Amino acid sequence: MRRLILIAGLLALLAGGGIVWRGWLGPGPSVTPAEVTVVEGARLRTAAAALEKAGVIRSADGFYRMARLLGSNDPIQAGDFAFPAGVSGAGALDILQHGKPVLRLITIPEGMPSILVAERLRDQTLLTGAVEIPAEGSILPDSYAFQRGEPRAAVMKRMQAAMDRSLKELWATRKPGIAVATPEEAVILASIVEKETGKPSERRMVAGVYTNRLKRGMPLQADPTVIYPVTLGRPLGRRILRSELAAKNGYNTYAEPGLPKGPIANPGRASIAAVLDPEPTSALFFVADGSGGHVFADTLAQHEANVRKWYALRRARGEM
Repeated sequence: MRRLILIAGLLALLAGGGIVWRGWLGPGPSVTPAEVTVVEGARLRTAAAALEKAGVIRSADGFYRMARLLGSNDPIQAGDFAFPAGVSGAGALDILQHGKPVLRLITIPEGMPSILVAERLRDQTLLTGAVEIPAEGSILPDSYAFQRGEPRAAVMKRMQAAMDRSLKELWATRKPGIAVATPEEAVILASIVEKETGKPSERRMVAGVYTNRLKRGMPLQADPTVIYPVTLGRPLGRRILRSELAAKNGYNTYAEPGLPKGPIANPGRASIAAVLDPEPTSALFFVADGSGGHVFADTLAQHEANVRKWYALRRARGEM
């Protein structure tokens, strides 16, 4: 009889171990990867219900009991979490407690105008709520992490806070003799530099040309400042009209000397840094060179010769 009892006890232990293996350490029921959102402040029971609904675990109650019995006492995290197909209950708990939430990014390219920043935020369907067009030049171009369901206005606020921090840091490093007197003016000029060249290696040189022109009282004559009041930063899609070149609207640097009344885009850190430490140069002019960059000139005669070469190249390409 005693021997029979021992055998029964051993069988019970083995059966219990099998249950533990299947329900906790063994493969889970999911056949495809799943993503589950754990809201801020959620408890383990709530997370377990979300896991069951997503098909990651078989039973929220069973998962909760096993987690309390065999799992760690570490708190679960809030966020969106990715669970691989067939993840065990133990593995699912570890992801909730120690895994990294899914990283979602929204990217604002350097030089993107605020009207398009607002559109990009509105187009991100995982964000919520309304968002207004931010002040031009108030957004720092970068990639920003966000969570599913986060308000668009909150993400935009982080973008603006990043610009405030960066501008403060960069302004403290400004070189003497620059052409801007305030951080706000630095952003205005940097936005023009940003729109005038797509080559990082040219930013300081373009900033140097505009610095020279401002110090001499020469108009900047920057085409992007003519386009901005017409499109608010969207592509123009045609050649600039003579009437637009003559328009006095506070932005047009052909018709009015000095800086525009505000930024024409959201400049990146590199363009702001270029304005605060421009290339020492005697150049006063530049024109496209046909390869995505520019050729610079000290005199009007040199510049006009460069312009003729540029027009000849465009004619050869069938662009004029």
